[in-house]
Amino acid sequence: MLDRIPLEAFRVYDAACRFMNFSRAGRELHITQAAVSRRIQGLEDQLGTKLFTRRGRNLALTPQGERLAQRVRATLEYLEESLEPFRGGGLETISIAASGSVSHLWLAKRLKDFDNGNPSVSVRLLTTDAPSELASEANDLVILYSTGEHPRWNLTPLIPEILVPVASPDFVARRNLTPADLLPDDIARLDLIDYERFNAHWISFRQWFARLRNPPKTRILPRLSFSTYSLAVDAAIRGEGVTLGSHGLISEELASGSLVELGSDRIETGYGYHLGMPRYRSLTPNAARLHQHLLLGL
Repeated sequence: MLDRIPLEAFRVYDAACRFMNFSRAGRELHITQAAVSRRIQGLEDQLGTKLFTRRGRNLALTPQGERLAQRVRATLEYLEESLEPFRGGGLETISIAASGSVSHLWLAKRLKDFDNGNPSVSVRLLTTDAPSELASEANDLVILYSTGEHPRWNLTPLIPEILVPVASPDFVARRNLTPADLLPDDIARLDLIDYERFNAHWISFRQWFARLRNPPKTRILPRLSFSTYSLAVDAAIRGEGVTLGSHGLISEELASGSLVELGSDRIETGYGYHLGMPRYRSLTPNAARLHQHLLLGL
């Protein structure tokens, strides 16, 4: 249907909806009241429905008109926002993509520190666990879960993946536990908090226990399972049970004492989080500065 409706008609319709007055809408768009009326009439004819009710000089939207007005406004706002990077003299926008866990637990604070020192730059963070979106070349920088190789990105190690069970001090105290003395069988019988594996290489509790030299004999049955890793960590901090801590991602929580390690077993997976810059195009000076900022923050 869009091929039969001039896009200008939607700008006219949006202005008419905001002002509820064809003359004022025409003044904003530098066209006549009659031109506004013709555009609205043409739009109604194409859609096969009335968008306005007219009683003398007073206008009101029909139910169908109200629904269309909301969607047209949202679409025009989205388009306006999308065009911001192309405006001369505005802020430079740097796009960076990272998973939800990295964004929540590690990256957000570091981006805030960079933002405070670079007022002429706007950083756009894409948070997603979809591999294709994370590695999209539409991004300036990426943080990828990887062994360190990628065909389109030059990767620098940020955080090696070292997994260890963790819980809050409150949970440990309620269960009268001595964290360092816990064996795998002891940990397996606690309230385990797991998370969904969006990547075949991710490790949750079943895989972690299976990789131990002396895996527990009891069946691994997590009490809670969350859709994201960061939610599992938040639940552990609240004292709801034990989750697997990725050491580099929760370093601040371990340092502050909001989480403590259980037992002495650690698993190094060979994977980790890597900061990527494009192989086949150069970064802007500000994007290169953000790249260095994230590496220096290690």
